[in-house]
Amino acid sequence: MVGDSVLLARADGVAVLTLNRPAAKNAIDIPTTDALTAALRALRADDEVRAVVLTGAAGDFCAGGDVKGMGEGASRTVEQRRAGMARYAELARALMTLDKPLIAAVDGVAFGAGLSMALYADLVLVSTRARMAMVFHRIGLVPDVGAWFQLPRVVGLQRAKELIYSAREFGAEEAVRMDLALESLAPEALMPRAMALAQSLAGASPTAFGLSKRALAATLQSDFEAMLEMEASSQAIASSSAYFREAIRRFAAKEPAQFRWPKKD
Repeated sequence: MVGDSVLLARADGVAVLTLNRPAAKNAIDIPTTDALTAALRALRADDEVRAVVLTGAAGDFCAGGDVKGMGEGASRTVEQRRAGMARYAELARALMTLDKPLIAAVDGVAFGAGLSMALYADLVLVSTRARMAMVFHRIGLVPDVGAWFQLPRVVGLQRAKELIYSAREFGAEEAVRMDLALESLAPEALMPRAMALAQSLAGASPTAFGLSKRALAATLQSDFEAMLEMEASSQAIASSSAYFREAIRRFAAKEPAQFRWPKKD
């Protein structure tokens, strides 16, 4: 356990982070934001953790920032508000720099900052009752937790504009159609599928995965020659790893591979 509002469980190389403020639909207040950031940083440094699942308690992912708490800070100056946003920036950095597989299991609401957080996942799974929205403009705010950066890279610039400008709600099927989510599942199948994918990715080479994740994060801001150079350097590192040597040995001995992708039921 990280704290009352963020729960941490571990099993077979997989860490499950659960936002746990069910009375507020897991909205993130200051303590929750700080606890989640600290947990992500600790998991990044933990060699025994090979994959991470991010989810929410009691049938919701995250309703976004704690709007009630925002209202209580109405007397704050612009400078104080900007300093407060540094917490969200640190959370965004912790999500972006996690060099391990991150799977978001989204059930119920994923509004505002909740949806922003899901955008950092390598794989997003949604339940059929998921409800998502970039709600910020409804209350006169702008997207945060790095959504201006992430959303266009996930769904394209024009669709990102539409989702932000309209602040409209959308469901699981549309999330899959616009490539914001990989799969839509029945609520009871959501976490079993997330865990199956996480356990599969936990069996992959951490060296190769980390190198690929960094390259894919850089590719939309890079050019062809730069990516070829990154490819050459990364492959030299990956092919020097103990994981690669063991994979070659297993292949030659006709033994089962360490990494297998689970089929969807």
